Amino acid sequence: FFEFHGSEASVQEQSEVAAEIAQSHGGSGFRWAIKEEERSTLWQARHDAYYAALALRPGSKGWPTDTCVPISRLAECISETAKDIEETGIIAPIFGHVGDGNFHVILNVRDDDTEEYKNIIAQVNDRLIRRAISMGGTCTGEHGIGMGKMAYLAKEHGEEAMRTMAALKKALDPQGILNPGKIVGQEFF
Repeated sequence: FFEFHGSEASVQEQSEVAAEIAQSHGGSGFRWAIKEEERSTLWQARHDAYYAALALRPGSKGWPTDTCVPISRLAECISETAKDIEETGIIAPIFGHVGDGNFHVILNVRDDDTEEYKNIIAQVNDRLIRRAISMGGTCTGEHGIGMGKMAYLAKEHGEEAMRTMAALKKALDPQGILNPGKIVGQEFF
């Protein structure tokens, strides 16, 4: 999915160029729209991508994760992640925001998966995050740190930055009632 901004003529020109590039790399069925109603129809498919990812492995639940890397490293990071996913044999589609370096992986997990399979998924996620950080990126682009990426935030920013974040959190939330146990680990307070 591409989104272009500008006059109608420039949007048409950008769309035609993008279509040519996509076709030269094996893409097909390139459609574009200017009218709001038609654009909304196209974007609905983007919003349904999560459910399409789940349908690839019936009965699964999505464990959505994301990272963000400098655009200059985006293709490399996605390629390495796709190779990692393929080599492990898991089902985990990749979606991206190529304009800002943010991309998502939907790790498909079922309740009846073996512990071994769940560990493989966790390892793929770990390698994805470490890969992004090693490429000058961040452990999350828009999903946030929560509890699942707290350890990576420390690897990304270092102990001094984490202690500063903890001091700010304590100053603004002395009772610890706002998102307790999330983002900044207790070891930094």
